Amino acid sequence: MSALTFSGYIFDLDGTIYRGEKLIPGAGETIQRLKSLSKKIVYLSNKPLQTREDYASKLTLLGIPTQPDEVINSSLVMARWLSGEAPAATIYVIGEIPLIEEMVRAGFRISEKAGEIQYVIASFDRTFDYRKLNIALQAIKKGARFIATNPDRTCPVEGGEIPDCAAVIGAVEGTTGKKVEAIVGKPSDIMIRVAVDDMGLRPQDCVLVGDRLETDMVMGKKAGMATALVLTGVTNREMLKNSVIQPDYVWDSVAELIK
Repeated sequence: MSALTFSGYIFDLDGTIYRGEKLIPGAGETIQRLKSLSKKIVYLSNKPLQTREDYASKLTLLGIPTQPDEVINSSLVMARWLSGEAPAATIYVIGEIPLIEEMVRAGFRISEKAGEIQYVIASFDRTFDYRKLNIALQAIKKGARFIATNPDRTCPVEGGEIPDCAAVIGAVEGTTGKKVEAIVGKPSDIMIRVAVDDMGLRPQDCVLVGDRLETDMVMGKKAGMATALVLTGVTNREMLKNSVIQPDYVWDSVAELIK
């Protein structure tokens, strides 16, 4: 079946649409063609270090005009999900400013007082330190629940990788003896539900396009939608051959979507 028959297209970003600061060849033309066909498009990112406005600006500068409401990151998903679970709760965020601002906009109160904190949120935090870990420990000892934005162990950067949210989750779990209760980012069905709901479509009307088998492809399959793996990111054909996860489509790049 042609990949142009779907109504909605959910794209991973880094490794799928761009690599670092460079657009993947053909990505712009692919998005332009989909929009000319009145297809619905959203972009997903587990990274909570940038706002949706930041992502939209980057895509626009790279040549893909994008509105902030076309971007769904783990910060937005956390705010949406927790608003349903515990609206206006008092929270402590181990994370950076964009996540904190997203939670405040959603009506949550930020506190560092252990007795007030209802939820401790772990996230990708390049300023994580002993003080933050201790606040989390004291809050969880007093009954706060422990949740997180994304499960990524590392984040790719120029020249290698740096610790991601899993490092913070591990530190809090190791200190408190409590396992994280919920992780809202990929491959969680929480994130894909937000994407589908925002497009107003059914999962079976959508295709998820990404470069990671264990997150992108798993999430799409769990949601009951078609999956398309691109080989411009972390996965190569040898890895695909040895994996039990087999996507519906395999493309050398996203440019093949419209061929």
